[in-house]
Amino acid sequence: MVTTVKTRFRVAGMDCAGCATKIDTAVRRMPGVEDVAVSVAAGTMTVTHQATADLGEVEKKVTGLGYKISPASAHPIELNKNGHRDHGSLHKDEDAIGVADLHGHEVVGAQDAWWQSGKARLTIACAAALAVAYVIGKLAPPFAPYAFTAAMLVGLLPIARRAVMGALAGAPFSIETLMTVAAAGAVLINAAEEAAAVVFLFLVGELLEGVAAGKARASIQSLTSLVPKSALLEKAGGTVEIPAETLAVGDVILVRPGDRVSADGIIISGEGGIDEAPVTGESTPVRKGVNAEVFAGTVNGEAALRVKVTASAADNTIARVVKLVEEAQESKAPTERFIDRFSRYYTPGVVVVAALVAVIPPLVFGGEWHEWIYKGLAILLIGCPCALVISTPAAIAASLSSGARRGLLLKGGAVLENLRTVTAVAFDKTGTLTEGRPKVTDLVDFALSAPDVLTFAAALEKGSSHPLGKAILAQATSDNIDLPPLTDAKAHGGKGISGTVEGKQMFLGSPKAADDRAQLSEEQRDRIKALNEEGKTVSVLIVDGGIAGAIAMRDEPRRDAAKGLMALAKSGIKTVMLTGDNKRTADAIGKQLGIEEVRADLLPADKQRIVCEMQREGLVVAKVGDGINDAPALAAADVGIAMGGGTDVALETADAAALHGRVADVAAMIELSKRTMANIRQNISIALGLKAIFLVTTIVGLTGLWPAILADTGATVLVTLNAMRLLRV
Repeated sequence: MVTTVKTRFRVAGMDCAGCATKIDTAVRRMPGVEDVAVSVAAGTMTVTHQATADLGEVEKKVTGLGYKISPASAHPIELNKNGHRDHGSLHKDEDAIGVADLHGHEVVGAQDAWWQSGKARLTIACAAALAVAYVIGKLAPPFAPYAFTAAMLVGLLPIARRAVMGALAGAPFSIETLMTVAAAGAVLINAAEEAAAVVFLFLVGELLEGVAAGKARASIQSLTSLVPKSALLEKAGGTVEIPAETLAVGDVILVRPGDRVSADGIIISGEGGIDEAPVTGESTPVRKGVNAEVFAGTVNGEAALRVKVTASAADNTIARVVKLVEEAQESKAPTERFIDRFSRYYTPGVVVVAALVAVIPPLVFGGEWHEWIYKGLAILLIGCPCALVISTPAAIAASLSSGARRGLLLKGGAVLENLRTVTAVAFDKTGTLTEGRPKVTDLVDFALSAPDVLTFAAALEKGSSHPLGKAILAQATSDNIDLPPLTDAKAHGGKGISGTVEGKQMFLGSPKAADDRAQLSEEQRDRIKALNEEGKTVSVLIVDGGIAGAIAMRDEPRRDAAKGLMALAKSGIKTVMLTGDNKRTADAIGKQLGIEEVRADLLPADKQRIVCEMQREGLVVAKVGDGINDAPALAAADVGIAMGGGTDVALETADAAALHGRVADVAAMIELSKRTMANIRQNISIALGLKAIFLVTTIVGLTGLWPAILADTGATVLVTLNAMRLLRV
């Protein structure tokens, strides 16, 4: 069986979708290559190829087209017979960004400023040659045509070389080809001065495109700068400063107050507020202590923390986000694929129209050959498809980058495009609409005061790993309660726990178990029943044989859940809860949050079935969940969205992820999709509108070669700048 692998490359020098098309066409035709995905925005190329393919030849081919290329990772990803990774997820990826990529040392051309690039040097040389030709033309007019031709050749020869290489690689109708034909034709009709100026303007346009593309690319790569370059590693009873990229899983690092955390990890000692705004956008610091997870790039606020590293530099949260966004940018949206297909016919069509404009009027109507050839050459330049082809990927890339900076991870342009059509969102409950862990909601003082009930209950639960026990202990910690000592502790399986506190015999357990030990009064039963009807779990405290009080707990809604659901409702989107929890609890949470429909007591297959039923009713369904039991429904939905730090299975199955677990992020994704598609429509209008205007003015004789090239490069820059507006959060 032939082994198929994926190898990822960094490619420098790509400025527009035309560059990507040339590279794609050339590499796709090479032996052993099965698929190619090129992203201008990310500056990457992923090649799916047979293990025996010669990657050296691939690099040589791309270099021959005028681009710089280097491997983006040391290890290719092996694919199974279905073309999928054997072991991949949003959490772990063998092809994650290389360590050196995180600090900008290995990325091709990443260290160069725009004025240090080869294109900048060529543009400056062409400008100098044009200035010299202008001076010669003033001092010795007879030599002006030769001087301007020489100036033109300074800029045109590299362009012509790329045109020839592109043609040999299977892309004969590139922008370089059109430019070469137009400039050479202008010289032949004695318009050398215009030809030189047009070549210079073309180079300026390319340079501007490169700057704009670089800014868009940097928007997501700038996330990597959040990770500090050094870390304080604990060693031999002290600390030693080492490069953060050399940290290994299991190392223990010291994070001082005010320092950025240098790796993903778990706090093993210390407690304090962590500013997660750089990574999650959370506006207020999050208080974290022992066993809490911290992320690379976040800021330690007030106390020294010892952190055990859980992910290498190549696999930390920021590296994964950058890597996944770049992969998503390589995935084309339906609109982008349509425009790509359209441009394959559009560019040859422009060449035919230009030839007809140059030939038909002189042959049929007796027009001036010089005049109509000039107009035909101008139409060649007007017809360059760069602005049209870049209109969609520029907007998609900007949106994916913008979303990632807000914790909205979308796996490609198709997902981004589909989100705007969603008409119903089906939410899981536990861990999605709720926090995923119970909290104390009510302290009931039957015989003792509420503080005493909490104190004795927490004393009984000291050291407990049960979710309800941990909720009681967390509340006691929050209330700064000092716990009295516990003796004779004994667990009663499925019923509760007993022990001696301050010389008193105590029991904490379920209402049924408590009723067996000390009968509940009708009033107490009614109070507990009312709490149960609110979806709360009640534990009853018995002290020396008497009912002393009760504690009610519930997995409470996330802080932003109501706000997020309201945002969806305002957009006319139906909300549904699908949960495996009992109907009583589900109804209580659903009523509190204002969810339109609640379906409870569901198995994973039931959730999938209901999603399919909703689709048959004509709804476009987004499914939001965080657990393994959500995976079938996530896969069946039109758009699957994984919440926060959910399971690897949920994240792998989903089309998108709200990394920071905010319910409001679902509405934010849909809104981002709508803004993106509006931006794409604007871009297409700009690209085609300018071309239509200059096509008419050229034919009637109002504009010539100079405005023609400005129409092309100007439209490309305008489209890119318009797309970059989506980078604003």
